[in-house]
Amino acid sequence: MAIAVKGAVSVTLENGPIETQVAAYIASSLQQDVPDVVLERARCHLLDTLTAILSGRFLPAGEFGYAFAAAANSGNEATFLGSTWRGSLEYAAFANAMAAHADETDDSHIRGRLHPGCAMVPAAIAVAERENAGSEALLKAIALGYDIGARANIALGYSSPRTTIFSTHSIGALFGASAAAAALMGLTTKQAEALLSFTVQQTSGLSYWNRDPDHVEKSFDFGAKAARNGVFAALLAKAGMTAPDRPLTGERAYLAAYAENPKPDELCAGLGDRFEILAASIKKWSVGSPIQSVLDAVEVLFGGEPVDPATIDSIEVRLPSNRIHVVDDRHMPAICTQHLVAIALIDGRVTFASSHDEARMQANDVLALRQKVRLVPDDGLTDARPERQSIVTIQMSNGDVKRHHTRVVRGTPDDPMPASEVAGKAEDILGPIQADRGQGLIDLCLNSDFEIADLVDACRINIEARRSYG
Repeated sequence: MAIAVKGAVSVTLENGPIETQVAAYIASSLQQDVPDVVLERARCHLLDTLTAILSGRFLPAGEFGYAFAAAANSGNEATFLGSTWRGSLEYAAFANAMAAHADETDDSHIRGRLHPGCAMVPAAIAVAERENAGSEALLKAIALGYDIGARANIALGYSSPRTTIFSTHSIGALFGASAAAAALMGLTTKQAEALLSFTVQQTSGLSYWNRDPDHVEKSFDFGAKAARNGVFAALLAKAGMTAPDRPLTGERAYLAAYAENPKPDELCAGLGDRFEILAASIKKWSVGSPIQSVLDAVEVLFGGEPVDPATIDSIEVRLPSNRIHVVDDRHMPAICTQHLVAIALIDGRVTFASSHDEARMQANDVLALRQKVRLVPDDGLTDARPERQSIVTIQMSNGDVKRHHTRVVRGTPDDPMPASEVAGKAEDILGPIQADRGQGLIDLCLNSDFEIADLVDACRINIEARRSYG
């Protein structure tokens, strides 16, 4: 979905190759007037990603990322958020990005086929901390990352996930992280052109991440390697390393190597007018993306009220054929459709805590209701737009049939959550933390002209409070 901002300030791009136009936009982005609606949305994605980092910090991917980066003893430039540990820009970005995608709470961009926040926000915060950047610069850099990262994937022209040989989740995230880091480092247009080359040369990733049973390498693929490599590309360019011309559109360059149906004009189309952060999605539910519409449907059918399992005969969940494998009978509670449908019906609502309670996967009442849930692949839903629709049909014991087709998912650009609802999600995830401490982070992100040091400190305070709660 392309979203243009009415009345946005037009950006005059330099003439010449597409690479020069993209580089000029990166180099000038922090000096441009950005519409308030874009900055407000960047605040929401900043809060959503920081919340994901704080919750993912203690999951396997987050634990590994922090321990690995700390063992490197790499420097003292930026903070591993939620701790007092510090390291180089690359290692801080790496650790925070591992935590950001350790779970299923982070944002996504459907058309761009990536999870932007888990890579771009950690890269931007690490550089902003070293550069002592202000809140407006950080927010502009984050919005820039979404613009460049989404366009890098859209330009590849993949017709469907089935034809995507390379992992767009790794590719677009890297371009976005590179751009955000470059802007905050103050790269010139010439340096930003070189940055694009270093970004292309670090582009990699194959889509077998969907076979990762532990969600650890997946965190590396989606977030950590992109954040690390993006920062590194910016450092190389800032240091004056030179590069060949036309790394995006030239012979044997980016599009020639990775695209299915190359669309070079998409690399710079609408820059300064179409802001891709407005086309990104923030999850309402802290679960896998294909399950969002399913939980929306259950909420509509029963109004968020608990249901007696004995009153239900059967449950059919129709999902897009090309996404059903991601969430079918998985061993992790947050990405198992059958389990989460049972939880939603028994409890009336799925919270962060209930969607991450592994013990309940063995609870007798949950297991009994789960056996009544049948997933059905649906080619029609694969082709349906907007994407990620679902149909839930519940046969009640009294003969009634309840059915809902979720056509628009809550939290997507067609039905976005306001800042207050994003704050509510953050409060749910930060559950055991004292309200005033959690609220401090929320207020900083959504309402304040903050200092980066205050943002870092708020993350540390939240983790310390979490530990005090056991």
